Amino acid sequence: MLKIVAGAQNQPQAELIVERLAEAGITAISQLSSGNPEFGAGGGRMIYVEEHEAERARALLAEDEQPVSDEELTRLSEAAGREAAAEE
Repeated sequence: MLKIVAGAQNQPQAELIVERLAEAGITAISQLSSGNPEFGAGGGRMIYVEEHEAERARALLAEDEQPVSDEELTRLSEAAGREAAAEE
């Protein structure tokens, strides 16, 4: 049985969520939340996983939503700058 673990505002966002879950070994699918195909890629989506994976999927997605501190952002930015400079 499938369970909803997340919602997405559009198809690209849903694809990112499904891909993130796949990286963790969780199979997920997205479906238009309105059931109306006229909305196309711009319509809201619901993300579904197997019931036995729902808790793990929600926990994984919650981890991804944690805000990044200014210090962590600075550290990541500096590291990316050093990597880019080393490649030149």
